[in-house]
Amino acid sequence: MGRRKALGLAGGAAALVALPEFALTAANRPMLTKAIPSSGEKLPVIGVGTYLTFDVGMNAEERARLTKVLDVLFAAGGRMIDSSPMYGRAEASSGALLGAMGGRRKAFIATKVWTSGREEGVAQMRRSLKRFRTDKIELMQVHNLVDWRTQLKTLREWKEKGVFKYIGITHYSSSSWRDLAAILRAEPIDFVQFPYSIVNREAAPLLDVARETKTAVITHLNFERGRLFRKVRGVRLPPWAGEFDCMSWGQFFLKFALAHPASSCVIPGTSRVKHMLDNVQAGMGRLPDARQAARMVRAIEAM
Repeated sequence: MGRRKALGLAGGAAALVALPEFALTAANRPMLTKAIPSSGEKLPVIGVGTYLTFDVGMNAEERARLTKVLDVLFAAGGRMIDSSPMYGRAEASSGALLGAMGGRRKAFIATKVWTSGREEGVAQMRRSLKRFRTDKIELMQVHNLVDWRTQLKTLREWKEKGVFKYIGITHYSSSSWRDLAAILRAEPIDFVQFPYSIVNREAAPLLDVARETKTAVITHLNFERGRLFRKVRGVRLPPWAGEFDCMSWGQFFLKFALAHPASSCVIPGTSRVKHMLDNVQAGMGRLPDARQAARMVRAIEAM
């Protein structure tokens, strides 16, 4: 209920947009992109995470709902779909949806290897390719640094063969930020992924390291598993949020996560069309500058 109330108090514009109308709006107000430092390729700043939300059976109702979620992402110009073999059925569900809707060419698939040993890693990555119904994946990441030296070696070999376009590393815990920073400085890595939000800024130094090492950054948990919407329940969006084209609390939180120059893409997970409509609009219009981002922090800390 937290996000529904927040959307309502903010005007709820994103939640009320019909898909055909939204497609027209998106054509006139395209999603922002940021360059992937290692290649210069432009990456749309809003993607979708599949943890829990895509770990579902594929009955007709679930398939229709998630297809609409992806329709909104693609209509807005978004591309990244982030998954992992750790996420149950999410890879297989995503692959089935993309196949049925003819969306593979629109998608920037990011998934992960999450096991120890070279042969186990190879077997797991082959399963991921099969689940996504593809012979190439845009981004393969070593999940939570599990046996990262072994897996990273294989990732580089497969990247050279063209199976992966980019390679990356991830972790969820602040206890590993030092390790992530050291790897970024020592190894040629295209992407790094970690949690970052307006109330959890512990990884801010990592954003600076990523900028220094020219590494693209994906952040997740930008809503703190919904806790941020509960925090702002009953609070109106400040009028000055309009200075950076923000129309809802959801957009407020995502725009903050994207404000840092090193932040490349956010991947909020959702299985609801109206939430996807709101999320993608965070990637349109202006982003906060450093002064505005600091003001955003002060506003949330004052609650």
